[in-house]
Formats: sequence, structure tokens, C-alpha cells
Amino acid sequence: MKPSKPAAKAAPAKIGATVTGADNMPEIREGQTVALLQELHILTRDGKMNQDSRRKLKQVYHLYQFIEPLLKEVLAEKDSVSLVDHGAGKSYLGFIIYDLFFKALNDNSHIYGIETREELVARSQELAKQFKFPGMSFLPLSVAESTESKLLPDQIDVVTALHACNTATDDAIHFALKKKAKYMVLVPCCQAEVATVLKKNKGKSLAKSALTEIWRHPIHTREFGSQITNVLRCLQLEAHGYHVNVTELVGWEHSMKNELIIATYKNLPRQRPSERLQEVLETLGLEEMGNRFFTEQVAKQ
Repeated sequence: MKPSKPAAKAAPAKIGATVTGADNMPEIREGQTVALLQELHILTRDGKMNQDSRRKLKQVYHLYQFIEPLLKEVLAEKDSVSLVDHGAGKSYLGFIIYDLFFKALNDNSHIYGIETREELVARSQELAKQFKFPGMSFLPLSVAESTESKLLPDQIDVVTALHACNTATDDAIHFALKKKAKYMVLVPCCQAEVATVLKKNKGKSLAKSALTEIWRHPIHTREFGSQITNVLRCLQLEAHGYHVNVTELVGWEHSMKNELIIATYKNLPRQRPSERLQEVLETLGLEEMGNRFFTEQVAKQ
């Protein structure tokens, strides 16, 4: 009996080839560019997917299902839509949003990826050129620097920040406030600043309130600091007229940094959330953080 011949290796997908019909894997959506997913290392050269790439793709898809309706709502009111992705990294989110949504638009819609690591920015620029995505730009800036940069338009419709570490999420919020963004989609990560201030002021707070017991032990300081950071962010957004929805991104088995904050500007009343924000800061001994979690009243002073 003759030995069977080894299966031939699959050739890399051609630029622009998309997943269709029977070729469609459950994890890959109809119309996606296969070669792009390979270049992003979500698919291997032979079209396979490992557990890590499945996990990443599940997070991005889950986030996309929240972002897509927001993009459609902007386009219902305007002739184009702009999105800034902060802490873009390898730009999984930006490229998949562009491939699934922006690619089909024939207008001036644009995605801007903001990332400090210049080698990642250069690689993303190469991929955008390779796949003929003219509505994508990548800038080697910090989130804070991008707020003042002349390379970005004065107004942005949608601001995203996926796992922007520590204060980068706050910087993304400040960017969105300055750019008068209609929508923000945020997945905070590694919040340490508030915990540091809680720890520093713990001695003074112990005698003031029994609530200090919530963060007396170091592990509780870290966990409570992370929790209260997002509470303060939500109050700040509400104090600027946004409606805020907080939910879970994906199952805990995929990511411990799992809180998803979606803010929609609705010009809501500001006074009550502004007062509550100041009250929380004072109750927890965080008054010195008023400049970070500023309200419109503070900003005008």
C-alpha cells in the first residue's frame, strides 16, 4: 500500500480576499478580509486560529457589536463619521472596525489610531496602505498629547479606549470631552492612581470614618481603588451631560479587566452628578484628585 501524500500547505490569502459561504469559520464574519486577519496574526498562514486569537477576537467582536450601532447613528445625522482609538497597540480593534464597517463607505469617514510605540504605528501604517484603507491614520502620540495635536480634527464622533492603562483612560475621557464626542466606548485597565492616593491618606482617614475599613488592607486598597476610579469616571461623564451605561465586556474567563463603559452625550442635567462627584471625593479623602475628575464648573474656573 502506497503511503498517502502529505497535504499541501495552504497559500496565504490574496490581498482583498474575503470570507464567504462555506469558507466562513464560526469566529470569522462574512465579508472579512482573510489576508488582513493573517497579517494581524488572528489567523495563521493556513487559515487556522489558536485559543489566544479566539480570545482576542471574541473581545473585539463583542466590543464591535456595541460600536456598530453608534456609527450608524452618527451617519443617520451626518454624511461621515470619525472615530479615534486610543492606546491602539497593534490596532486589532481599528482594523476590524474598518474592515467590517468603514470599508464599504464612500465618504470622508476616518479612523485615527493613537499609540505611543512608534514601531506599532509604522506597522499599522504599512497595513493600511497594503490593504488600501485610505480612511485610516496612525499617530505616534500619547493620549494626552493627542488632545492638543493639530493632526486631529477639532471634533470627533466616537472615542474608544480598549484596555488603556491607568490614567490613559482618564486622558481619553478628557480628549473626548474636548473634542465634543457624541459617544465614548471605554474598557479601563490597571487603575492605580486613586489607590495610591487612598493609601497615602489612609492614616488621616482612619479616625474620620468607619468607611476607611473598606480599603484599610493593601489588597482591598488596590481593588477598591480600581472600583472607585470607574465610579468617579461615570460621575464625571454624567456631570458633562452624558448618559452612562456600565456593563460587562466578555466572560470573566477571557479577561479580568472586564468593565465596559459606554457614554452617550444627551445634554443631561449636570448639577446632581457634579455634587455627588464632589461628595465622593470628600468622603474618601480624594479632594486632591478634583483636577483629574473635573466637572464643567471646575473647568470654567
